[in-house]
Amino acid sequence: MNVHLSHRVLVVEDDRKISDLLLNYLRASGYEAEAAYDGRDAPDAVILDWMLPGMDGISVCKAVRAFSDVPILMLTARIDEVDRLLGLDIGADDYVCKPFAPREVIARVRALLRRAEGRVRVATKPWAVDDASFRISWRGQWLPLTRIEFMMFRLLLSRPGRVYSRDQLLASAHDSQRDISDRAIDTHIKNLRKKVQAVEPGSECIASVYGVGYRFDLPD
Repeated sequence: MNVHLSHRVLVVEDDRKISDLLLNYLRASGYEAEAAYDGRDAPDAVILDWMLPGMDGISVCKAVRAFSDVPILMLTARIDEVDRLLGLDIGADDYVCKPFAPREVIARVRALLRRAEGRVRVATKPWAVDDASFRISWRGQWLPLTRIEFMMFRLLLSRPGRVYSRDQLLASAHDSQRDISDRAIDTHIKNLRKKVQAVEPGSECIASVYGVGYRFDLPD
């Protein structure tokens, strides 16, 4: 298993049994892991419980996002879609619903760290954004994007690995486009994929996240 021991994971969870369980699995997987039991103890976080005493997980996430892009995985007992989307809206990168399998949490942490590393490692991006001309190039070729496609793709490119809900993608197209349906959003994404694949056949850089939205994955 190729795990970098330099990775440090902070578990912010007020249930000590859950916290100890995650710490044991993280350490067994090769990570340096520490625990905090109150939101006020967490300057930044990767695994963050939604419900915390003193300062809830949503508030902690917002505070961390004000100064850091550290990957954040939310733990939540809330199962409603609106609650899951709220976590993503305020800056979380991923979420796991309780009860959960510890191995799933470790796998998701590993994936988030890989994406975070990828944002740093990639020296030359395969895309370029020209805000003044509402253009995006891929592998040196300008894509024939509509204005809405440009705004949506620009948002996805801004944070590789982050899941954006359909509402967020819709909002990126500005208020004048708020009458667009979810189905229309899916159509725009389908068209974006086709235009990228016209330049780079086989590209799968825009991933669907079932029940939530879409994510841009850094290409190899």
